[in-house]
Amino acid sequence: MLSSRLAPTLLPSRLGVLPRTPSCLSLVRRANAGRVARGPGPGLEGGGGGDGRAASSSSSSTRWKTRQGRDSFAREAKVQGLKSRAAFKLLEIDARYRIFKRGQTVVDLGYAPGSWSQVAVERTKPGGRILGIDIIPAQPPKGVSTIQGNFLSAAVQESVKQFLLDPDRGRPRRPLFAEDTEEIEPELSYIELERHADDAPDPDAAGKIGSRAREEQEQGKMVDVVLSDMMMNTTGIKFSDHAGSMDLCAAALRFAFDTLRPGGHFVCKFYQGAEDKQLERQLKKLFGAVHREKPESSRSESKEAYFAMLIHNYEYELNDGALKFVGRVASWSHKLSH
Repeated sequence: MLSSRLAPTLLPSRLGVLPRTPSCLSLVRRANAGRVARGPGPGLEGGGGGDGRAASSSSSSTRWKTRQGRDSFAREAKVQGLKSRAAFKLLEIDARYRIFKRGQTVVDLGYAPGSWSQVAVERTKPGGRILGIDIIPAQPPKGVSTIQGNFLSAAVQESVKQFLLDPDRGRPRRPLFAEDTEEIEPELSYIELERHADDAPDPDAAGKIGSRAREEQEQGKMVDVVLSDMMMNTTGIKFSDHAGSMDLCAAALRFAFDTLRPGGHFVCKFYQGAEDKQLERQLKKLFGAVHREKPESSRSESKEAYFAMLIHNYEYELNDGALKFVGRVASWSHKLSH
C-alpha cells in the first residue's frame, strides 16, 4: 500500500532545537544550531508486548505517562510538533556528522510514526525525496511517500526498489510560472554537485554526470541516505532481543548495499550484545568511517545504540552470500584495481 503526501511541510520555527542540556547545547553550537528532527516507530523502541493482564497494562501505562512528563526530550518534541522524542537522536547524529544535504533521496526503514522522516524532509529540501517503509499503518508526515509492509519480505523490498528507480517519483515539484520557464535550469542532485565542486570548468561535465547517473540508475544505486530505526518489540530476554536486532540490521545493511550510491550514508539502530562487534567489522569493510553512538536523547537504561556509517566507498560482489572485495572507489570518477 503506497501513500504520498507531498505538500510543503509546515513546521514550527523552533523545530530541531535540542532541549537545554549541556552536551546538547554544545552540539547545537558546533552545528550552527537548529536544523530538524525524527522519531522511532510504533513498536520499535522498547515496546515489548504485554502479558494480557489489564492491571499490569494500566500500571505500565501510568509509569510511561509519568516518565514522559519528566522527560525534557518528550516535552520538547511536543512543543516542536514532532512525532516523537526519537527525533532528537537523529538530530544529535546529524549535528556531529552532517548526514543530510539538499536534494537527497532518503529511505527511512521503520519510519512510523515519522519523526525521523520529518528531519529528513527539512534537511533535504528543496528537492529532496523521502520514502518511508513500515509494517504498521501510519499517517506519514507531509512530504513523505510511504509503503506499508514487512521490510523483511522480498516482495516489499522489490516494491521499494521499483519506486526508487524513477528519480522523480516522490519528489516535490517546484511551481512553474510562465514568465520563468525559460530561465529555470535543471537542478543537479547534491551528490552530482559534490562530485564536481572542486573541478575546473569542463564543457563535457554535463554529459559525464548524465552518463554516471544513468549507470547508477541501471545498477539500482538511487539512494543517498538509508536510515533504519527498526527494532522488534523487546521481550526482556537479552539474547533474544539482541538476535532479533541483528537480523534487522543485516536486512537493512543488505538493502543499503544494494541501493546506496558511492558516497552515501547509513544510520542504523541496534540492540547491544555479543554480535554487534562482528557487525561493526563488516560495516567497516563497506564504509569509509563507522561511528558507534549512544545519543544523549537515548534513555540511559535502554540497550539501544546506533551506527553512523559515512561514505559508502567500497565495491564488493556477493559470492554465495559472502562479501568479496573487488575494488575501492578512489574518487568520484575512477576506481583502483586490485
